[in-house]
Amino acid sequence: MVSWLAMDRKQLRAFVAVAEQRSFSAGARVLGTVQSNVSAHVARLEKQLGVLLIDRSTNELTDEGRVVFERARRIEGEFEALDADVASLRDVVSGSVRLGAIGTTARWLVAPLLDSVTAQYPEIRVIVLDATTTSLVPNLASGAVDLAIVNLPVDETDLLVEPLFDEDRILIVPDGHPLADHDSVTLSELSRHELLLEARGTAFRDVLDQAATAEGVVLRPKAELDGMRLLASLVFAGFGAGVVPASAIPPNVEATWRRIPVEGVPGRSVGLARRRRGLPTAAQRVVAEQIRRTIAEGAASVPGVYPTLRPAT
Repeated sequence: MVSWLAMDRKQLRAFVAVAEQRSFSAGARVLGTVQSNVSAHVARLEKQLGVLLIDRSTNELTDEGRVVFERARRIEGEFEALDADVASLRDVVSGSVRLGAIGTTARWLVAPLLDSVTAQYPEIRVIVLDATTTSLVPNLASGAVDLAIVNLPVDETDLLVEPLFDEDRILIVPDGHPLADHDSVTLSELSRHELLLEARGTAFRDVLDQAATAEGVVLRPKAELDGMRLLASLVFAGFGAGVVPASAIPPNVEATWRRIPVEGVPGRSVGLARRRRGLPTAAQRVVAEQIRRTIAEGAASVPGVYPTLRPAT
């Protein structure tokens, strides 16, 4: 059996870089070295393990390579955490934090969050991934991101999740739509019209379908989309009416549409998730706290959004 302790960190870093970039030359650029060094490190790692990790003709990972990649990325993450935590003991919190965020929240959260982190912790670098919950959850579980702001609930036992805020689910309709003159709508009324909806299997859509089933009706999709900002933008472009969370509406969009409350539908909850295994780095703890503080202080200014946490006094 091969011991991971006998392996050089440079070998793991080189392999992870090539696997992520899908190229030896690109991996070398990311690491700031030459391709020959990267190739030598990966070859030594393969020799120690006794398997081929990367198919040199395609630069694709072999089956063994995919298994090693997931482990190696976590190990490299722990090395980075070790470096950051040692630095924090010298009163210097530093390191990179990869933050994933659903687009509707990222739109109003990221700017004040980055301002706050930069002002108080200039040695921390925050890398933001704007994505849907369905893609953020596996990325968080695999170690591709460190923290993720996601739509709740999240059914993943390897993750820890804390609530951040709740928000209304609303109907937005373009001018001229048959529902545009309503002050509110019921699910029964919605079922008579084709709607822009989140894709089946997403948490947001599941709640809507469950509420509709309880009312004895079925919602009819005009289109199904895995991406709330895209859904909202299609409404603003006049393509149709859609059910969205309150935070999906940007403050400066042209008012050629109407916002209508939907009766009998529970709100959406958004939370902060991290991996259950392993301790968060000092930098990750700082960014998580800044996320909580920024939301507690700023979410109430977004119509229909209700922070779970109160601002610190």
